[in-house]
Amino acid sequence: MTSNSLRDTRSPKGFSRPLTVLLDATSIPANRGGVGRYVENLVPELVKLGVALVVVCQPRDRETFESAGVQQVVVMPTWGSRAPGRFVWEQLRLPSLARAVGATVIHSPHYTFPLFTRRARVVTIHDLTFFSDPELHSRLKGVFFRSWIRLAKALRVTVVTPSGATADEFRRVTGARDSRVFAAQLGYDTAVFHQPSTDELAEFRASLDPSPREWVAFLGTLEPRKNVPALVRAFVSATASVGLDRPALLLAGGAGWDTSVADAVAEAHAAGRDVRTLGYLPIGHLRSLLGGAVVTAYPSLGEGFGLPVLEAMASGSAVLTTRRLSLPEVGGDAVAYCDVDEASIAEALAGLLTNPVERRQLAEAGLKRATQFSWHACAVEHRRAYSAALTGLAPRGVASSSAAPDSAAPRAEAT
Repeated sequence: MTSNSLRDTRSPKGFSRPLTVLLDATSIPANRGGVGRYVENLVPELVKLGVALVVVCQPRDRETFESAGVQQVVVMPTWGSRAPGRFVWEQLRLPSLARAVGATVIHSPHYTFPLFTRRARVVTIHDLTFFSDPELHSRLKGVFFRSWIRLAKALRVTVVTPSGATADEFRRVTGARDSRVFAAQLGYDTAVFHQPSTDELAEFRASLDPSPREWVAFLGTLEPRKNVPALVRAFVSATASVGLDRPALLLAGGAGWDTSVADAVAEAHAAGRDVRTLGYLPIGHLRSLLGGAVVTAYPSLGEGFGLPVLEAMASGSAVLTTRRLSLPEVGGDAVAYCDVDEASIAEALAGLLTNPVERRQLAEAGLKRATQFSWHACAVEHRRAYSAALTGLAPRGVASSSAAPDSAAPRAEAT
């Protein structure tokens, strides 16, 4: 499919410059987490808007983006499949690929971006917890991402964030100008996240052994930022007086680097609670996990957006979360709130477990609020960011020289 180039922008010299975007999707993981779902859902909406889009991706993702109807899909070399190789490829080969496909804007959707290029650059900064909560990340990771966030500002790269709160944090931390920062709230896949049917709930229950009668749900990577150990211990406290009909606590998502989760789960088992780590679930089971839950609990220490909160609301769940960073921007008045400590989570969770009327009201309010978020609106804001980056392109920051990698054609496979 060939999309029409948008010609509503001007170069600094006043000449018309077609907007053709090279989106670097090589960083998204095979098991789709938040960043993967962001890119995978954004691309089709950009195509619908008529953005001339070239996507470069890992070999495993070729069919996904071809089926989205992008103008061209480029498959990166296999030597770039691991993180170190991908980073080298991004810096040394992505600029020349942009030149070869005629891109005028490069969109890097995960913090890093090519330093040596004359193309306009857009980078997505997902959250600023590397500054606000550095203890939640490894020292090396914190230094790495703080450096790239500062570089985005120093080199005047146009920045997209997934929420207004994250945009504000970026401006506060770096002193960036408003004209270079765009808040594009995320959406949700309406084909995946909606109220589950009775048959879907029965199928999900049957996939669990033993099948729980009721459950509290959590969806997210088991990393320190998600505050899962506090949730597990709060669940034990909140269900102390429930008796034999206690719900289970189902923790779904990839295993992160929070080793204390296993300790908290073991303590819960010793206290007679049914707490399960499910790992990655099939995409078709996610709405049943969330929509069938008595409560979806997401007591995060801080989010750039908080996609599981939106997906839980869209699935018809009553949601309990915190007021940290962007989460109130997502939940509004349609969710219940707690603080991040174990006692506060336990008190709020116990209150919801014993109040079916409040749970029903929250579920109804969440369904209504979820409709305010869409990938279409997210894509519209990205298009604004692309146009602004192209209009404001200037030879400041790091530009390529005659010996820079922009001079060589890529060897990646193109379709």
